[in-house]
Amino acid sequence: MTNDHDAPAAFAAARDLTDLQLVGNGLEFVVFRATHPAEGDVVLRVPVGGRFQSNANDPDVDTRRLLRWEHEVCGHLTGHGIAVAEPLELVLGEPDVLMSRYVPDDGAQFDAVELGGLLARLHRVPPPAAPPVASEGCATEDLVPRRIVRRWNEIAALVPGLPDCLPRELLRDQLIRSPRSLLHLDVRAANLRCVDGSVRALLDWSNALVGDPALELARLAEFARMPDNGIDFKGVLHGYGETPDLDDTAFAVYRLDAAVMLAVVFLCEAPDEALGAEWAGRARELHEEVARRSR
Repeated sequence: MTNDHDAPAAFAAARDLTDLQLVGNGLEFVVFRATHPAEGDVVLRVPVGGRFQSNANDPDVDTRRLLRWEHEVCGHLTGHGIAVAEPLELVLGEPDVLMSRYVPDDGAQFDAVELGGLLARLHRVPPPAAPPVASEGCATEDLVPRRIVRRWNEIAALVPGLPDCLPRELLRDQLIRSPRSLLHLDVRAANLRCVDGSVRALLDWSNALVGDPALELARLAEFARMPDNGIDFKGVLHGYGETPDLDDTAFAVYRLDAAVMLAVVFLCEAPDEALGAEWAGRARELHEEVARRSR
């Protein structure tokens, strides 16, 4: 049986890459840095374990589809001048490897206003032809209520006393047919590469969707509640420019979508007793807010 280092080591040897080292470890992928004889510093993104995976937030994960999507969307955005890690080569085998250009980072805090401007530009770029893997084959305004209900049920199995989730149809009724913008949906310090506060790349497009830009901003608003994410939400809004109605019921549904995802993460994917309780409580709070607004 191979381990997570065998595939990048074989890939590196076949291309005369040197200085291979592990630099990132996630739920679905590990990331290695290496030096390419022609391209300079590169990163290799490799699935953890087999191609097909499952977790409480996303029960049907196909890492090959995610790597294909990452390769396509980053190539598309590179052509539109959006700061991403330029893809260089995708090799599909067992396991698969995506090689991209390495983007440096000096560890400094990113400029929130500049990040807001980057997201505004991203939301104006025409989406790529291929649908995002995270869409589960449906429109975002249908997906969001469906996964809220699914993830709420995961939380309810672990947290006594939660009420039944609002009906999917009621949640869907709060959303309009959304604008067609490409959304990253995992914007936080861990997925940004910065130098002198300037954002040089937005990494990891596994959670991306095509839909309402308010969904992106709602997720940022919830991420900003966690100091480790390094998000100054007011600064982001300032840089973004024209923003949606933050008091709209749809925005509350989008915030609920973020909260139930985080509650599931801290209750069972990366268990943390304090954060699990905090985000389960936050999910309940937003659930009650949506219920109150939709009466």
